[in-house]
Amino acid sequence: MRGPIAPPQVPLAASRADAFADLVQDSVERLERRWPQLAEMDFMVLEVPRLDGSGVPWNDEAVPLGGTIPARDGRRARVVVYRRPVEIRTKGRDERAALVHEVVVEQVAELLGLTPETVDPRYGED
Repeated sequence: MRGPIAPPQVPLAASRADAFADLVQDSVERLERRWPQLAEMDFMVLEVPRLDGSGVPWNDEAVPLGGTIPARDGRRARVVVYRRPVEIRTKGRDERAALVHEVVVEQVAELLGLTPETVDPRYGED
C-alpha cells in the first residue's frame, strides 16, 4: 500500500511542527479571553534560539525556551517559543502543552511588564 495513511485534514497527518504551533495557538487563545491586547502581538515558533540574536548569553545548561521582541518602528511586539528545547524537556503532549503555556505566559508577562501570576492566575499550578 502506497500513499498517506490518513488524509491531510486528519490530525494523524499533522507534522510535529504543526502540532506544536497548535499548542502555542491554544495557549494564546486561553490568554486572549483575559488580555484582548494580545491580538496586537505576534506569536511565533522557531526551531531553536539563535546564538547571536538576543544578546542574552546562554549555554547547554541554560538554553532559552522562549523570548520576546518589543514593538518598534511600526512592528508589532513578538513572542517566540523555541520548539526543540521545549520538546526535549517534555515527554508527552499534556506535559508539552503545560510547558508551552508556561513559556507563553512568561513571555507575555515580560512584554506587558506584569508577573506571570497576573497574566494567568493558574500559572505554575500545572
